[in-house]
Amino acid sequence: MKRRNFLKTAGSTAAAFTILPAGSARTYAANEKLNVVSIGAAGRAAGDIAEVAATENIVGLADVDWNHAAGTFKKFSKAKHFKDYRRMLEEMEDSIDAVIVATPDHHHFHASMAAIRIGKPVYCEKPLTHSVWEARELTKAAREAGVATQMGNQAQADDQTRVVQEFVMDNAVGQIREAHIWTDRPSRGLFAEYWPQGVSKPTDKPPVPDTLDWDLWLGPAPDRNYHSAYLPKKWRGWWDYGTGALGDIACHYFDPVFRALQLGAPLSVEASSTRVNEETFPLGSMITWHFPKRGEMAPVKLVWYDGGLRPARPEGIKDSDIMGTNGLLLVGDDGCLMSDWNKWKIVPEKKATLYGSPPKKLDRSPGHHTEWINACKGGPKAGSNFDWAGPLTEAVLLGNVALRPQLREELTKVKLLWDPKKLSFSNHEGANQFLRREYRKGWEI
Repeated sequence: MKRRNFLKTAGSTAAAFTILPAGSARTYAANEKLNVVSIGAAGRAAGDIAEVAATENIVGLADVDWNHAAGTFKKFSKAKHFKDYRRMLEEMEDSIDAVIVATPDHHHFHASMAAIRIGKPVYCEKPLTHSVWEARELTKAAREAGVATQMGNQAQADDQTRVVQEFVMDNAVGQIREAHIWTDRPSRGLFAEYWPQGVSKPTDKPPVPDTLDWDLWLGPAPDRNYHSAYLPKKWRGWWDYGTGALGDIACHYFDPVFRALQLGAPLSVEASSTRVNEETFPLGSMITWHFPKRGEMAPVKLVWYDGGLRPARPEGIKDSDIMGTNGLLLVGDDGCLMSDWNKWKIVPEKKATLYGSPPKKLDRSPGHHTEWINACKGGPKAGSNFDWAGPLTEAVLLGNVALRPQLREELTKVKLLWDPKKLSFSNHEGANQFLRREYRKGWEI
């Protein structure tokens, strides 16, 4: 790709891109540090930058709101600062070793693809993309480029993710046929402030702050007037920018369940929710996926609950066993595995006492960000590399398709049947339009 064409094409990730061949990345000497840039410098990005900066060099930062990013810019004053990440990648291409992408969800695909197309390893926050189609395309591009990748679902590296896998490997509660996952997001405490849902588009037109490039913040999303209702922390609840409570949390909470139960593409997805509109996600929802048999493992029904909704208390769980605001439950033939996200345990308690702990069979992670850094330097693939994270994200975001308000009346009566090979629903053509989004002029694919 010619350097003079970069700004014209990096945002659009057009077919004119040339993907650098696998194995094009250079080798690293012992103790050599990566030169890392970050697309996004505040919020979650600041945490990712701090983790990577503990061992590597932060040489460039791009953020559309320099007031919001001021703390990170000050901390890394020697790094080059940009508003447009495309210009950063163009000007610094030869000195960049790896790229962090930690923007609002609607930028994940374009920013990650721009880095991959010039052969740079990518760490992208969850969910990997804003749409199902984007997840498939980004996974393919990363594989073709042969770059090291990692999605930012940090808990995949946690010891407890290994523990639940070991419970299942040891058949601790028999065949598992149901999984239930719940979260209090978005309608509890500070999370309600972060992304209000079930609200309508504001009608007033306040001025754009001097430090914010609103056009760049919109990026590929549809054009609309600036309003503080959308940013900096409130974008998750808007269809155009975020992926709701599901996109925020499910890539964390689904991961250990998918690993333990060896889940892949679902057979179907269906949803119900509180009232929903065309601007924001509902206040609460329940989404159900069905997964096929995998080898000797039984078919699985997985149910997601958000907005404070929770599953019924299974038989054998005492009243004193707290099913808290966030949790996971695997229902087996001979008992249950339950987690408050801090620790997995067997219920009922009597069975847990008799069983003890599962045999330790899996290696533990050196750390989520360390996995990616090691992979960038030629080590093993990171645990949430895009070949894993892409299909996981696809399954998660199918739930949001089932929630789409334009389909609400029909989808309360129909189960969407999924064909992963064709990347489409076989029984509802109308739902297929929500697998991919249209991009604003200048950001087309």
